[in-house]
Amino acid sequence: MARAPRAPWKRANPRKRAGKASKHLTPSQKSSAKARARRAGRRYPNLVDNMRMAAKKTTKAKSSKTKSSKTKSSKTKSSKTKSAKSRKRKTAKKGVRKIAKTSRKRSTAAKERNPHGGLTAAGRKAFARKQGAHLKPGVTKHESEMTPQEMRRKGSWAVRFYGRANLPPLVDAKGRPTRHALSAHAWGEPVPKTVAAARRIAAKGERLLARYNRAKAKA
Repeated sequence: MARAPRAPWKRANPRKRAGKASKHLTPSQKSSAKARARRAGRRYPNLVDNMRMAAKKTTKAKSSKTKSSKTKSSKTKSSKTKSAKSRKRKTAKKGVRKIAKTSRKRSTAAKERNPHGGLTAAGRKAFARKQGAHLKPGVTKHESEMTPQEMRRKGSWAVRFYGRANLPPLVDAKGRPTRHALSAHAWGEPVPKTVAAARRIAAKGERLLARYNRAKAKA
């Protein structure tokens, strides 16, 4: 049969037994103990009232510690969440800036390049601004209408582009003409898709250069 617990006033003070100094109640705890005694019909608080007030102090201290630790952990979590969100926002902003920069470059290139071949007027101005080159539009006139200078320009272009030993690709993997092939359109020639067609343009250029040299010799 289990022994009944001894009354607190029959037990030794646990703090004295542990070699610790006794703790006294605060004024607010004393007033709370007196109020408890009055509610029970006693004139003065007894040991049980004082023990109850001391126990409340310990409980409050523990709860305050728990609350502070929870607050600290919540603050740490919130700071981590905020830092993660800020990093995501920065990454997103960088991505948007890169996309905008790439789109600006593409739009600028689209404005400077004629989709049918050669450069637009804006493209020629851009070359003049960046490299100091004074490019002119290609000569699209018929041979009978060309001046000697125009014959020289078109003949030089045709030999340089399509008379070289190793030609660049004229079509891509999907069979579409490359920019090198499309340049023929800017000079009034059919866009070559085969080496033979490119060589015909080069031969025409050699004839134009020969005509230019004969006109120059007569002058």
